[in-house]
Amino acid sequence: MVVIALVFFQTSAIKAQVSFPSFISDNMVLQRETEVPIWGKAKSNSKINITCSWDNKKYATTAKEDGKWMLKIKTPIAGGPFTIQVNDLLLKNILIGEVWICSGQSNMQASLGQFKQDTSDIINANIPDIRLFYVARELADAPKENCYGVWEKCTSRTAKSFSAVAYYFGKKLYEELHVPIGLIHTSWGGSTAQAWVNEDLIKNDTSYIPFFEKEIQKAKIAKPGELPITQHSPAKLYNGMIHPLLSYGIKGVIWYQGESNVDYCSGDPERYLKLFPLLIKSWRNEWKQGDFPFYYVQIAPFRYPAIKGALVRDAQRKCLAVKNTGMAVTLDIGDTTDIHPKNKLDVGNRLALWALAKNYGKSDLVYSGPIYKSLSIKENKAIVNFLEIGSGLVAKDGNLTEFEIAGEDKVFYEAEALVEGNTILVSTDKVKKPVAVRYAFRNNSVASLFNREGLPASSFRTDDWPADIRPVVK
Repeated sequence: MVVIALVFFQTSAIKAQVSFPSFISDNMVLQRETEVPIWGKAKSNSKINITCSWDNKKYATTAKEDGKWMLKIKTPIAGGPFTIQVNDLLLKNILIGEVWICSGQSNMQASLGQFKQDTSDIINANIPDIRLFYVARELADAPKENCYGVWEKCTSRTAKSFSAVAYYFGKKLYEELHVPIGLIHTSWGGSTAQAWVNEDLIKNDTSYIPFFEKEIQKAKIAKPGELPITQHSPAKLYNGMIHPLLSYGIKGVIWYQGESNVDYCSGDPERYLKLFPLLIKSWRNEWKQGDFPFYYVQIAPFRYPAIKGALVRDAQRKCLAVKNTGMAVTLDIGDTTDIHPKNKLDVGNRLALWALAKNYGKSDLVYSGPIYKSLSIKENKAIVNFLEIGSGLVAKDGNLTEFEIAGEDKVFYEAEALVEGNTILVSTDKVKKPVAVRYAFRNNSVASLFNREGLPASSFRTDDWPADIRPVVK
């Protein structure tokens, strides 16, 4: 028995010499046609040897004094399954394809089982070339090096509890590209954007002081044994659920968040216009893979307080100025009585349109609805020009609604709007000298303007007046 125990101990010790973070494992998907980092820990100063089955190329390095090591390996066009030999350990059933991070709050977290379009979506979710990694939710005071999760094949069982938006996005890519797809889902319901940003980037910025003041108040009233940090706390989700993933080879990110920043603290919608681009920039800088695609969902109509939902939507629209971003509009598929709209299929597909058109050579696709470009005035009419008009502008049910117009007095009136070629003419006899136009600029506005391909226009405003200006006059 002593001999058997000794042999077991020695064998275990040998196997334990090399370890990996949870997402470098059997069944993983590696980003194709690039150099992807493989890393882990080993005995201090020990040799690390890697051989990849797709080309039998050998790589070698030496673990640092703290045991950390990293190697970059070249990946092929696509395919699998492959293996990677790392010293005495063999990583199996590895696929090479496209890898996407899927993050945000509850509308990203919502599972296929919760928001399925019909039962057949789950029954038909057996797609073994799609692999799913669900990062366990974790709040952390300091950046973590690892997270809990397991790479799994996409089956009816695994897809049912996975993000519906991420699943539909990945499924659309797989159907169009015919290569393996890896989806890393890392989201937390109710989370704010600041929870997903590196604390070093916001703690010394005075515009984010309210975030930290709120944390101080939560700590003061926390009961004994109660955790004072939440999914609203600055950097806590970044520490636990993003930092561990940094460096893993990816193609890009899809993001569905913004609802919790509507009214988290005073002035938050305006602050989101600065905070969200900071989040994108910080992830790109720290991943060290360039300005990778970052596609996000504009929040859907809902009965938010005041006009704050419309302001967050407008901030998201303006964030399209950030390089390599894209926005899926949901003005036509929301539910003004439910902050969690059930239609996740169209959300995932609309995100996929951006990726297919911008990153996968499907240049013939119309990937966006109309986006406000500019305003000109001719006599008593406002002429609105758009980007992304597709094959033309159309009014749903033949009638444009939700357009408002104002003069220098900043009083908005409901207006008549007509499609004229690739522009919209907006007017009312109550405003003789138009200055500004707004479209769908209420919390619960519903889309009436589309392109002919069926994609809705984003809400917009041409003014930058204070949000608390006088309400619309009929």
